[in-house]
Amino acid sequence: MQKIYPDAKSALDGLLFDGMTIAAGGFGLCGIPERLIDALVESGVKDLTIASNNAGIDNVGLGKLLRTRQVKKMISSYVGENKEFERQYLAGELEVEFCPQGTLAERMRAGGAGIPGFYTKTGVGTQVAEGKEVKNFDGEDYILERGIRADLAIVKGWKADETGNLMFRKTARNFNLPAATCGKVCIAEVEQIVPVGKMAGNCVHLPSIYVNRLIDGSPYDKQIEFRTVREREAA
Repeated sequence: MQKIYPDAKSALDGLLFDGMTIAAGGFGLCGIPERLIDALVESGVKDLTIASNNAGIDNVGLGKLLRTRQVKKMISSYVGENKEFERQYLAGELEVEFCPQGTLAERMRAGGAGIPGFYTKTGVGTQVAEGKEVKNFDGEDYILERGIRADLAIVKGWKADETGNLMFRKTARNFNLPAATCGKVCIAEVEQIVPVGKMAGNCVHLPSIYVNRLIDGSPYDKQIEFRTVREREAA
């Protein structure tokens, strides 16, 4: 099965529809699928529900989709660095389902593992628990969280072989792995694609069975949310 596509636009061909749910990897600006996000913006697909830890920053990463008003709902654990995300939420223009960070990762993992829901203590007695089933185990209350099953997963890897085995680099492992598994279709963009056999088996973080389509998105220019430098010492 040929998985390698020439660019993000062709990799998304035939998969997009208004109102779909997308699981997106990344944490802040680390390990975000930049090329695929740009292609989503260009496609004009709208009314999206996006499950992602956050929405990047203003006009960078998923922030681009917020700017173009293509997102109807975010399932996220963090809003802080994106002023447009905050503005749309407070103005009632964007639906936001806040989810504790670990719970969000587990919801994606559960969806990918075919587990429809699980019980957790995280959020018990808080607004997170409102409207959710509560069950007592061994004298302790737990709330039911639903697994996430997305129509499409978009992730960013460091290296892949031609069959789609993926390796993530350092912190970029974050949400990319669980997001990849919970999509009915997963597209990965990577910095380099190598021949089969050039990746050691113990270096594979995501097996190729989860990756349906693959693009080489290089070169990348690593962006940083905040640059903090030490003041110069007086001569």
